[in-house]
Amino acid sequence: MNGKVIAVAALAAHAFSKASRERVRLLEGLGVEGDAHLGRTVQHRSRVARDPSQPNLRQVHLLHAELLDALAERGLGVGVGEMGENVTTRGVALLDLPTGTRLRLGEDAIVELTGLRNPCAQIERFRKGLLAAVLDRDAEGRLVRKAGVMAVVVRSGEVRPGDVVEVTLPPPPHHPLVPV
Repeated sequence: MNGKVIAVAALAAHAFSKASRERVRLLEGLGVEGDAHLGRTVQHRSRVARDPSQPNLRQVHLLHAELLDALAERGLGVGVGEMGENVTTRGVALLDLPTGTRLRLGEDAIVELTGLRNPCAQIERFRKGLLAAVLDRDAEGRLVRKAGVMAVVVRSGEVRPGDVVEVTLPPPPHHPLVPV
């Protein structure tokens, strides 16, 4: 169930897309060094406006490269970091993992999944048709969000493209990821 990091990104400014980097440093309890979403409490502007004291469950945004492949097939080419993700992976079914799953990224860094990214209108402003492409319905008609997962940093470390992603599931019972 292990995969690979194919890209990392960060940006100090609050913007939709993030700049690709040769490496990022994850800081325990805070997030990605030099990224606008770094902090123990919420950093997403709309969440800060509602309650700035909420814990930051969105310290690191991870996206599976398989989504980028599927978007390209639909004519919606999106590059790494352009959907605001910090870590782009390949070979790990991120959306299928339960809440509390831990991912070791590279030699030292460990993140714990907190939930799904809830895609918003910014995605559509970035590229027309992208919002519909990252949303779907399952067989029971429930909304399926495909825009990646969110995590908190539980152990600091550097992450680079080419690093291995090791998956450790939490003890049962497992609970599906929900938007955070």
